[in-house]
Parts: sequence; structure tokens; C-alpha cells
Amino acid sequence: MFQAENSQSLSRKTILVLASSPTNEARLRLDKELREIDEGLRRSQHREKFSLQPKFAVRPDDLRRALLDFNPPIVHFCGHGSGENGLILENDAGLVQLVPTQALANLFKRFATRGLECVVLNACYSEVQASAIAEHIDYVVGMNSAIGDDAAIKFAVGFYDELGAGWSFEDAYNGGCDAIALQGIPEENTPVFKNLKKKFN
Repeated sequence: MFQAENSQSLSRKTILVLASSPTNEARLRLDKELREIDEGLRRSQHREKFSLQPKFAVRPDDLRRALLDFNPPIVHFCGHGSGENGLILENDAGLVQLVPTQALANLFKRFATRGLECVVLNACYSEVQASAIAEHIDYVVGMNSAIGDDAAIKFAVGFYDELGAGWSFEDAYNGGCDAIALQGIPEENTPVFKNLKKKFN
């Protein structure tokens, strides 16, 4: 019995949730996003296949260390993005710390060979970073413009509901877009899906 439980825990996919909302930016409901993801996975058919690891007030060193600590197959970032200027994390004082796109892509590139399969950037204007990361990671989601809090949360709910039901990353992306549209929020075309495997097939 113990061996079966142990092998089951070894097959769990870790979802590393990185949340960042600097005090000098608009406040986001990141705790609600995490709670909704957690609730969706807990009620899903395949809940035993996933393990959620949240990290809040993420600084650049926290990002790097969390990847080393958990070596996750799935990374979910919720917070602010600023397009060409980079992704917004926090500095030691809790203020904006921009992370350059190429530095982010280089970091994720090294984890591509360590089992990182999917990166979700649930942040405004993050398509720039998503495109760079998608040169190395098979499945990446970014946002092609600003996205409201409600739409971002609904996307996350739909995405992880689909994964929890056993569907693919592409299905999960479409489920996230559907979850936005079904609420009557006109932002279902804001998330974009990058698939490295299709690019080379």
C-alpha cells in the first residue's frame, strides 16, 4: 500500500504559482486567483495528479530559487506585466522590479531540459515574454493586451479545471478563454497560446 501511495505522489505534477503585486502598482486579487485554482483542482477528477505550490511577493531571487526548489512542470505567474519593459516582480522594499524579457527566457530555457512543460503568464501585456519563453518551452500562455482582474481569474479557473479533468494544455487554454466568454466578459481573445511543438511540425 505504501509503495502505491509513494509512486502516486511521485507522479504528481507541481504547479508553481508565483504571485507579485508591488505596493506602487494597482492591487490585484491574487489570493482569490490562487483560491479559485486550488478549489478547482480539489474538486477535479484528477486532483491526485497535481500539487499546488504558491509563492507570494515574488522577487527575482525568489523566482529562481522556487524553480530550483520545486523543479515544476507547470509555472503560473499572476501579477503585472509591462510589455517590452519586462515582467513586474517586487524588490526588497515591495516596489516594482522589472525583469527583462531575455533574462526570463534564458532562465526558463535551462529548465526546459529539467521537465518544465508549460508557463502561464496571467499578466497584462505579457505576450512579449510568452513569445520569448516559447522559443524553449513547449506550451506558453501570455496576454496580448491589458486584462482585467475578473477575466484573469476566470481564465485561471477555466485553465486548471480543464487540466484537472485530464485534458491537454491546449484544451486548458481554450477552457480558460471559454470561462471568460461565458461570464460575458469581452476579453476572451486576450490570452494567446504558444505551442513550440506545433511550430516545428
